[in-house]
Amino acid sequence: MAAAARKIYYRLRRLTHAFNHKRVWRVYCQMGLNLPRRKRKRLPARLRQPLLQPTAVNQTWSLDFMSDALRDGRRFRTLNVLDDYNREALGIEVDYSLPAGRVIRLLQRLVDAYGKPAKLRCDNGPEFISAVLSEWCENNGIDLHWIQPGKPTQNAYIERFNGSFRREVLNAYSFANLAQVREIVDGWLDDYNTRRPHQALGFLTPVEYKQAA
Repeated sequence: MAAAARKIYYRLRRLTHAFNHKRVWRVYCQMGLNLPRRKRKRLPARLRQPLLQPTAVNQTWSLDFMSDALRDGRRFRTLNVLDDYNREALGIEVDYSLPAGRVIRLLQRLVDAYGKPAKLRCDNGPEFISAVLSEWCENNGIDLHWIQPGKPTQNAYIERFNGSFRREVLNAYSFANLAQVREIVDGWLDDYNTRRPHQALGFLTPVEYKQAA
């Protein structure tokens, strides 16, 4: 007898002795409650690596997902990609669903535009631990590094970026539709990369810092 059915049996026994454990289990199964429990995918051990400051563009890109909702309550997601060297936001993909295939499509567009990174850093979300992303990275000679579960500080560059993006975009606007989200995101990205000075970059913009290097 499943643990949940056993709890029901003992609860009923407090009220009446009309139900024995066999009868409880039979009714439990007839009601379709004996569903198999989904097993959580066991993650391999992730090694703790120091968060190094890259010395050139395309040494390390960081990836992360964020989520928000439209006015009608529908949830949408964003996939943010950052070059850790000059803090340039290379791209933000917006949609209701962003499976692993969409992650690869965005990464391929960014590779075509900016060149290939040596390493991708991400958390252990299902899209990032998918076989298709691992295969794409292997085929392109890119090291795919997962941070340790529950250790967002190991992806600190994009976590800091996400804080700005949350305050200045996701929390600052009430979105009617995805088209409006994408329009506002595109405008904010241009400002973030080309006009906003960053203290960590000596008060240069990400684009200026890359050009100076």
